[in-house]
Amino acid sequence: MMEERGVSVDHSTINRWAIRFLPLIEKMAREHKRPVSGSWRMDETYIKVKGFWKYLYLAVDKHGKTVDFLLTAKRDKAAVKRFFDKAVGAKGDPEKVAMDKSGANKAAMDTINAGRAVPILVRQVKYLNNIVEQHHRAIRR
Repeated sequence: MMEERGVSVDHSTINRWAIRFLPLIEKMAREHKRPVSGSWRMDETYIKVKGFWKYLYLAVDKHGKTVDFLLTAKRDKAAVKRFFDKAVGAKGDPEKVAMDKSGANKAAMDTINAGRAVPILVRQVKYLNNIVEQHHRAIRR
């Protein structure tokens, strides 16, 4: 597009623009995302990124809309807490969270609920997470 207008731009310049402006565009786009419901399904899966295995934490609402995600190297309490704080910061507090029987997930949610006046209801039921498990199928292909 720039070349059609007579401007010569190197690919490294476009890369620098992307590094500089994409976080700003993401921040503006997050403000305009539609609201999600108060019932979240939360899960993690592992995917290979540039030859290394990483954990992808994902939360969707009961209708299947993505609430938020986080890619991290470790699967521990700190990673779950960081993911949940990010999701709550972007979308607000959920009423209920359904998750699998992972000990790290439960420990992080217990820590988060300890500091709240109104705790978030945590449900660890295998079949309630089916929406998010199906969401992982497309990612893992």
